[in-house]
Amino acid sequence: MANERNWRYRLFNTVNATLLAVISAAMVLPFLYVVLISFATDKEVLSNSFLLVPTRFSLEGYRYIFSTPVLLHSLGVTVGVTVVGTLVNLFMTVLTAYPLAHKELMARRPLMMLITFTMIFNAGIVPTFLIVKSLHLTNTFGALIIPSAISAFNLIVVKNFFQQLPDGLEESAKIDGASDPGILMRIVIPLSMPVIATFSLFYAVGHWNTFLSAILYINDSDKWPIQVLLRQIVILSEIGLSDMSDSPPPPSKIINMAVIVFSTAPILVFYPFLQKYFAKGVLLGSVKG
Repeated sequence: MANERNWRYRLFNTVNATLLAVISAAMVLPFLYVVLISFATDKEVLSNSFLLVPTRFSLEGYRYIFSTPVLLHSLGVTVGVTVVGTLVNLFMTVLTAYPLAHKELMARRPLMMLITFTMIFNAGIVPTFLIVKSLHLTNTFGALIIPSAISAFNLIVVKNFFQQLPDGLEESAKIDGASDPGILMRIVIPLSMPVIATFSLFYAVGHWNTFLSAILYINDSDKWPIQVLLRQIVILSEIGLSDMSDSPPPPSKIINMAVIVFSTAPILVFYPFLQKYFAKGVLLGSVKG
């Protein structure tokens, strides 16, 4: 009986490991293909309709991207918007979630219903644009930050995380004379670093990939984030123009792949440092309603 149980256990582990390996390969191989093609030579890309692994490697795609005069300026815009926008997101989320985590808050249920309502229904592109325009935020960096200053879903998860903290901590702090802001800064936030770190990355990725908001609200090319500039580079390469640099463009396929790698690499660099917080931060904040 024990041998049969061990055999079934080993069979299950084998099937499970094989299935996970296939799923992992299906997710990793496409990105690996993009990385390899971004280093391919012009000749190989033009002579092969489908190139899996290049035999020779070249940096022409990246050289063309970095030859764009305004690339570093656009990259600085994106970094600034990402840093400031993430700080604003965390400030608004924590400052709203903390009082909502207390059941004695007046009108707590109606407020939560209004917040949840925004997850189902939204104003849409045109009304949002009119609001941004009426606030004189068009063609400013505030248009990339203020309309997305808080996420209802993230707010609810952080609020649920705060609710799971022991009530005795706040009661003890209040007996010692601590105020609500002091309790939030000295007790709640240090204990909530897993969920804060998790949503910091979520917010940062959203700002790093800002594209539609920039297209709608930013008219000055000097204020373009990196995603809009990379799109412009891809468009010019596909129609055979090289106005973005002094050198002739390589094949558009190489540029497309290099753009994908360049726009994804910064997030991949920071992801491993915050990965350990993901399961703990999201799951702990999603158990309790």
